[in-house]
Amino acid sequence: MTKNTSVTDKFNHLIEIMRRLRAPDGCPWDKEQTLSSLKRYIIEEAYELIEAIENEDNANICEEAGDLLLQVVFVSIIADEQNFFNLSNVIDGISDKLKRRHPHVFGDLKLNDKSEVLNTWEKIKSRERKQEQNNHSILEGIPKTLPSLLKAYRMQERAANVGFDWPKGAIATVLQKIDEEISEVKDAIKTKNKHRIEDEIGDSFFSIVNLCRHLEIDPEESLNNASRKFALRFQHIEETISNSKKTWSDFSLEELEAFWIIAKLKENDKKIKN
Repeated sequence: MTKNTSVTDKFNHLIEIMRRLRAPDGCPWDKEQTLSSLKRYIIEEAYELIEAIENEDNANICEEAGDLLLQVVFVSIIADEQNFFNLSNVIDGISDKLKRRHPHVFGDLKLNDKSEVLNTWEKIKSRERKQEQNNHSILEGIPKTLPSLLKAYRMQERAANVGFDWPKGAIATVLQKIDEEISEVKDAIKTKNKHRIEDEIGDSFFSIVNLCRHLEIDPEESLNNASRKFALRFQHIEETISNSKKTWSDFSLEELEAFWIIAKLKENDKKIKN
């Protein structure tokens, strides 16, 4: 393959490589893979691509995008072998879907802003679901395997699309609901009933996701950012302890908290300089 080789030829070459690996005299590992066995690798590759994007590592983004593309090709080849569908069906399906769900680009519909675009997208999806199944729920099609925060966000979006939501901008009402849920968590803790506590904490998470949605904030990204901050500050504490030639047990909780505050101050100072 050269720089002048067309994308189509390169893609066909990738398919040829995968078919060779799946051939009777191919790779033992690749030959034994099934649609089910690929699930874990699809998830892993997707998360590795996300991490590369978060690290703003363009070379790694390119590599991980290739790894994820491989999984799509792998799935399609296995499905083709079993006469389920083939890669051509996959490409046709997504191409048709994109055109169908962008009538403002590929049709005559006029839309004014992103909000109208998203509403139209959901209405088209809803019509498609009705055509596929008569007795359907508005929540159908949301993958059960989605991360919990994202799944809650998508469910709330679907409910909002049919009017089951607080008015746009009613942030005070959403915050009041969070306060109510936190109060119920406190009451549940008093009962020492673990299942009830778990249930009320779940309701609190759900309400916080709702706040994120009303503020147009991605809850997954928000929590990931908090986790990254924690990791950086905790690593500062680890470094401080390591440099002191002491161990964790040599420091009181108050001293560790002081290290944490120093880490926060350094973090804020770095933000100001940037």
